[in-house]
Amino acid sequence: MVAVTNFILQGIFMYAASTAISAMSAISADTSTDIAMNTAVHSMARQDKPYSVVTNSTEWRSRGNLQSNLHDVCALLNVAAPAHSGKETTLFQHVHYKAGKRVHTTGQHFDTLYIVNSGFLKTILIDECGSEQVLGFPMKGDLLGIDAIYTKHHASEVVALSDCDLILVPYQVFSTLGRKYAELEHAMLSVMSRELVREQLIINMLSALGAEAKVARFLTMLGERFSQLGYSGKVYNLRMTRLEIASYLGLAIETVSRTLSALNDLGLIAVYQRQIAIIDAQSLATLRRLPVNKLHTDVTTSSELKINAKKGKKSKEMPVLITEKNSSQWKKMTAVAV
Repeated sequence: MVAVTNFILQGIFMYAASTAISAMSAISADTSTDIAMNTAVHSMARQDKPYSVVTNSTEWRSRGNLQSNLHDVCALLNVAAPAHSGKETTLFQHVHYKAGKRVHTTGQHFDTLYIVNSGFLKTILIDECGSEQVLGFPMKGDLLGIDAIYTKHHASEVVALSDCDLILVPYQVFSTLGRKYAELEHAMLSVMSRELVREQLIINMLSALGAEAKVARFLTMLGERFSQLGYSGKVYNLRMTRLEIASYLGLAIETVSRTLSALNDLGLIAVYQRQIAIIDAQSLATLRRLPVNKLHTDVTTSSELKINAKKGKKSKEMPVLITEKNSSQWKKMTAVAV
C-alpha cells in the first residue's frame, strides 16, 4: 500500500509541475515585467537582511512540552481519524519557530512533514542568483514538505512570518502508521489533493486575471481562509509585507500599493496599516478592472521621496488610507464590514 501511495504521489507532483509550467507561460508580458522588477527588489532585500542560517541551536527554534496524538493531527488537518486508532500511543512533537526563521531550506534532505498548528509562514523559491519568489502563505491546518516526497530533497524554503507552532510528522512514522491504518493513507492523500487543487486555483488566477483583479482576489481568498479557520473573514491582519504580496502575485510593489489605495477609495475595502476590512465582498470578488480614473492614480514611491529630498524638491506625500488622526473613520468602516 505504501509503495502504491508513493507511486501516486510521484504522479501527482509531476502533474502539478507540468500544470504550473503551462499556466505560468500564459502570463502576459506586462506581468513578466512586473515579476522582473519585483525579483530585483527581493534580491536587494535579501542582501540587506539575509535570513538566519539554520543550526541546531535553540535560538531559531525550541521544542516545547506539547505533544499531539493521531486524533489531534487528523482534526487539525480536517480529516477523519482511523476508526480503530483510539488506543494509538504515537505522539508527535511540537516545535516553535520564531518569526523570520527557516523551517527548512532548498536542497535539505527530506525526512519530516510539518503541520501548521498556529502562526503564519511563507513558501519561497530562490534561484541561483539569490532572487526570491514567494510561492504561498501557509497557515493553520496546512501540510508542509510534500514537495520533497518525490526527490527526497526540499525544492523550496519555508520561512516563519510570525511566531509559529508546527507539529513534526516523521515520514517513516507516517509510513508505519499507514501500514497499520489503511484509512490514514487515504486521508493523507485527500489532504495532498486538497493542497494541489488550491495551488491550481492560484495558478489559474495568476495567468487569467489582470493586476487589479489579482490583488482583489487575493484579499477575498485570504478572507475565506480565515473564515474557514473560525476567524473573521471581514477584518484581518496582513502578516506579509506589500513586497511579499507583490512577489506572490507576480506584480510590482507599486502596483499592489496603487491597487490597495484605489480599492480603499472605491469603498470596497478599508486599510489601516496592516489591517484590512472588507466592506463590499461581492464587488471585490467579481472585480475585473478598476475604473480608468482609479487605474492611473499617481502614487509616489518611497524611493522617489528619497530622490526628491536629495534634490531639495518638495514631494507629494505618500497616500495614507487610514491614519491615527482619522481612526474614527476606520472604526466606522470596520463596523460596516463586520
